[in-house]
Amino acid sequence: MSQIPAEARQRAEFLRAELERHNRLYYVEARPEISDREFDRLLRELQDLEAAHPELATPDSPTQRVGGAPLAGFSPVKHAVPMMSLDNTYSVEEMREFDTRIRKALGVESVDYVLEPKVDGVSISLRYENGVLALAATRGDGKTGDDVTANAKTIRSIPLRIPTAAPVFEVRGEVYLGKAAFAQLNGERERAGEEPFANPRNATAGSLKQLDPKVVAGRPLAAVLYAAGELVGAEFATQADVLRELKKLGFPTAQLWWECKGIDDVIARAEELQRRENELEYEMDGAVVKVNRLALWRQLGATAKAPRFAMAYKYSHEQAQTVLKAITLQVGRTGVLTPVAELEPVELAGSTIARATLHNEDEIQRKDIRVGDAVLIEKAGEVIPAVVAVVSEKRPPGAVPFDLFAHAGGKCPACGGGIVRDPEAAAWRCENLACPAQIRGRIEHFVSRKAMDVEGFGEAIVAALTAETKVAVATDDGLFGAKTEEKILPPLVRDVADLYALAPADVEARRPNRAADAKKAEMKLATKLCAAIAASKDNELWRLLHGLGIPNVGEGLARTLAQELGSLDAVMAADEEALAKVRDVGEIVARSVREFFANERNRAVVEKLRRAGVRFDRVEKVAAGADRDGYFFGKRVVVTGTLERFTREQAQDELRQRGATVAGTVGKTTNVVVAGADAGSKLEKAKALGIPVLAEAEFLAKLQGVSP
Repeated sequence: MSQIPAEARQRAEFLRAELERHNRLYYVEARPEISDREFDRLLRELQDLEAAHPELATPDSPTQRVGGAPLAGFSPVKHAVPMMSLDNTYSVEEMREFDTRIRKALGVESVDYVLEPKVDGVSISLRYENGVLALAATRGDGKTGDDVTANAKTIRSIPLRIPTAAPVFEVRGEVYLGKAAFAQLNGERERAGEEPFANPRNATAGSLKQLDPKVVAGRPLAAVLYAAGELVGAEFATQADVLRELKKLGFPTAQLWWECKGIDDVIARAEELQRRENELEYEMDGAVVKVNRLALWRQLGATAKAPRFAMAYKYSHEQAQTVLKAITLQVGRTGVLTPVAELEPVELAGSTIARATLHNEDEIQRKDIRVGDAVLIEKAGEVIPAVVAVVSEKRPPGAVPFDLFAHAGGKCPACGGGIVRDPEAAAWRCENLACPAQIRGRIEHFVSRKAMDVEGFGEAIVAALTAETKVAVATDDGLFGAKTEEKILPPLVRDVADLYALAPADVEARRPNRAADAKKAEMKLATKLCAAIAASKDNELWRLLHGLGIPNVGEGLARTLAQELGSLDAVMAADEEALAKVRDVGEIVARSVREFFANERNRAVVEKLRRAGVRFDRVEKVAAGADRDGYFFGKRVVVTGTLERFTREQAQDELRQRGATVAGTVGKTTNVVVAGADAGSKLEKAKALGIPVLAEAEFLAKLQGVSP
């Protein structure tokens, strides 16, 4: 073994300590001192040192957060202290009944409680041995969970080492995707042609159970810790003491929590928490009430499922009860089969609801939703209503658990092709890339406003071009004169490149049996549509990159790749290492790009586009002529909320013309946030990080180069 230079050893120790200090400043104390870029520079320096001297690598090194080799599977872990679920209450009256039971069991007149937010995430247990993270496990059935240590180490808000002398220090909490992080992740997936996650909890669960830790490292997961598990060499008197000590040790804890004197104080604080829900960076699933003194926990004990010393208080949303008549399956452009609830129509929040999202098979099975069930639906801020619960006492005889594979007969409902389970997305996918539903989706994405921006396309046009079409054709048999026969025309468009071979007559023929004057109008529209398709050949490169639907490459990354590499040929020729060095790209996106262009079908489509005359090298000059002394030049800017004078896209275009980089989320590298009405969590995060915020009037003044 070679001798490690003392200077290298000292530098590695310094970098490890400095990186963990900055992690704490960012995730626990919300007062970062350095930018993301500077943090990454320090991390890369430590990675290089450990690569040159492998003996320097330690289990608690921050370099462990980038993710190691993919796992073969998850090992079961038996919990030393069971991870129990909580019983729920849904009203103030039930809260008072809970308090009455507690006081009666203890023989006292009043009890002190702690009230905390109920984070809507995935439960996790973190076991530290001699201060070093040794094991991370999911709840599982409460007695046995899965070992997710490799994935947990990639979550930057989870300390890899804590300053404790306790031989064993186990903590419990939730892993979650914050509101802004979830919106960003889903936005990127939608722009990249991938199925968006149903909700933050599903996204978190799917991420935490990834077999490849590098994928987890690329997801913006975070954690909040709120309880102690097995302790050796440490003890606490109250739950409040636990929360204070966890923060002292460097764990992220709840932003809002209270010690409460009696149930009236609990109810008042629960109402306050509900009012202040928007201050939280994560989704909240109600409040949790716990008896404060831990000695009383042992005295009160637990039922088979839940502790008697704690209760979850679920806030009520406007709901409606109806009957689930059927479950249908929709096929998206990435092949994902999404279950949809077909309901008995019911009034909810001023509208008639006949359909609701069921998210995915895992969510259906978690809630045990069955066809024929009486179900509760709610909007709760969602555009699409969701089925949130089953009224189990009204379940009809013979209702069977839902199995998507069996429900679909093992086949895609759109094409009859085979379907496979995608463990990463908790979804079933159609394997047939020629599936009509997928083709329609890919075409709709390619021509959309944020991709190739081809005017005149709607769902009906896309459906007509991608499906077989029956038309009536006049024939002359020579004996009986003219007659009409039915003819089936094959699909005109099977991939995005086929759009550029369309002729107006072909498009018009897809709308048969029209009157003569209608046919003239159809031909005019078809001519206009083909002209718009032809005009798109000269689009900027980023639009083409985005339109191709490369996984993980949304509009923002498409712009970056176009600016940095300059042509589609350069993007295709770049290896994974070169792609990963491009600003904001990283290993996961680099791998997605390489895999996309390594696919023969995708390369064939690209060559068809080339032969059709589509430009591969037109790069927009975002900052051409921009005033380098202007306020926005070189800044990273986030636009959030509703502006009166601009749409969000218009505001972003104005910023790009002035040399700014437009980002979708607020972080340590953000320089300015432009906030309109109802800005929400991005504005709150900007304030917490001390980032300058411009109201619309100030933004307009800065655009015009004057002081407001």
